[in-house]
Amino acid sequence: MIDPKIETAFEAALEAFSKYNSFDATSLNNEFGEVFASDEDFLSKVDALDQVFDNHPAVESLREVFFDLLMINFFSADVKKLEEDYLDTPEWEDIEEQTLDRGTELLNLLLYLNECEDEDIEPELEDYLKEFLLVDEDEFQDEYRIYEPVIANQILIESPVAEISKVAKSLPEDSELKELFYPLMCFFQNIDPSADEKNAIAANAIDKEFDMAVLEILVNFQ
Repeated sequence: MIDPKIETAFEAALEAFSKYNSFDATSLNNEFGEVFASDEDFLSKVDALDQVFDNHPAVESLREVFFDLLMINFFSADVKKLEEDYLDTPEWEDIEEQTLDRGTELLNLLLYLNECEDEDIEPELEDYLKEFLLVDEDEFQDEYRIYEPVIANQILIESPVAEISKVAKSLPEDSELKELFYPLMCFFQNIDPSADEKNAIAANAIDKEFDMAVLEILVNFQ
């Protein structure tokens, strides 16, 4: 099964990627669509997803964010076919253990956007940090550590995208948000950018094909 929002998001990502890369990633819409829509178990779908990326190294940079989309699709669509308490079973715990090193913080942001839709609220950075990730709570210091660059630079929401780009480039290489910082901040600055605003974001992007693909995932997932 595939959640229509997921399909829209990954197709928009491939289109954005193609705009800034010589490879036409939109040619992979059907291959990715088959993976997401498959009735196979989750780990088999992960293997199938990886096979598409192995076959098309031009889109390698999207591998882990597409894993995030596959996980969200599992929560949104696939889990409906399973037992009600499946996510509490040893089987799912084993899957989580096997995929601990996969994906990115995009997963948390997509979960947050789902929650915003459920509660009919507009996504906001402060709400994401304090109410969803609970970065101010003592027991969530891992989240605080990961998101420290965002917490320290919340003022960038009011700044030109060129300033967001400058800070993104200055983040240490080992920061877990190094790649996602720019599209994440640009998204929260403007959750529904116009074509001209997207062009400005692209003009200041660190990695245009990746940054714009992630931005389109977020914009289209709402």
